[in-house]
Amino acid sequence: MRIARWLDGADVGEGFVIGDQVVAFPDGLRVAEILSQGLEGARRVHDRVVDASGGVRATAQAAALDSVRLLAPVVPASIRDFVAFEEHVEGVSASVDGKSEVVPEWYEAPTFYFTNPHTVLGPGDAVVPPVSERLDFELEMAAVIGFGPDADGANLDVAAAAGAIFGYTIMNDWSARDLQSREMKVRLGPAKGKDFGLSLGPWIVTSDEFAEFEDEDGYIAVRAEVRINGELIGEDLVSNAGWTFAELVAYASRNSRVVPGDVLGSGTVGNGGCLGELWGRNGALVPAPLVEGDEVRMAIEGIGELVGSVGAAVEAPMVPQARVRSRSRRRL
Repeated sequence: MRIARWLDGADVGEGFVIGDQVVAFPDGLRVAEILSQGLEGARRVHDRVVDASGGVRATAQAAALDSVRLLAPVVPASIRDFVAFEEHVEGVSASVDGKSEVVPEWYEAPTFYFTNPHTVLGPGDAVVPPVSERLDFELEMAAVIGFGPDADGANLDVAAAAGAIFGYTIMNDWSARDLQSREMKVRLGPAKGKDFGLSLGPWIVTSDEFAEFEDEDGYIAVRAEVRINGELIGEDLVSNAGWTFAELVAYASRNSRVVPGDVLGSGTVGNGGCLGELWGRNGALVPAPLVEGDEVRMAIEGIGELVGSVGAAVEAPMVPQARVRSRSRRRL
């Protein structure tokens, strides 16, 4: 099953993508409600809009896929983004300080950060970046959480975490590397180097569709690639990650909780999954950082394509630097 959100004129539609049509959920249901029913609930809803031959029922509300504008397929409850690919860590570390390394702590557990769910973009949208000399993309596969009301998203083991994954989509974590580098020297972040935009789409493909790509350990061997203005920049297999998606979800729930609508990014794939990795490998800004008008086209086998572009940078209001204070412990 493919789950999507779209704009048809001024109306937002939510439902299934079936063949070359978008088909609205019955009874005005929304993606968030479908995710809260889990895969079994989604299948029951799907059966209400398709007939025995797999065609769309005459009573269903449908439109041609090419007649609507796709939106991000989910309004995330939260977004966690991991750094699960060793090759990516090696390359980006070299672009920051000239030294290619993976710290021992990376191997101990999957690391992630929370990013902004309020600046999510959909297919075809242009990101509005800050002023940056090192604007970049990040090619990722993302898991979307969804399970029924009888399940609990806290302290999941790996098997339960696998069952909590409703489906997958493509994720582009736009990044301003110069801002990110400054922030992370303070040993906290990233923040303003990342939170201006993140693209998701084109739809959610349910997890059962990936069974043919999974090995016995749960790794999903699908090809991921990215092109800038039509030129192939990076390509990798998602199965080259250090952890499976189920392990990432289990770790996220550790002493915490995942809920339907949460999005968990794999982190950037290796072998050119972002420009920063290549800058570390080349020792120079080659390929060049993204600029206004560039098109970034991502494709992941079994999902489809996510296309985004770079809009004009916005000069934001300045915040003053910290002032040196007296450190007085008493009021004057």
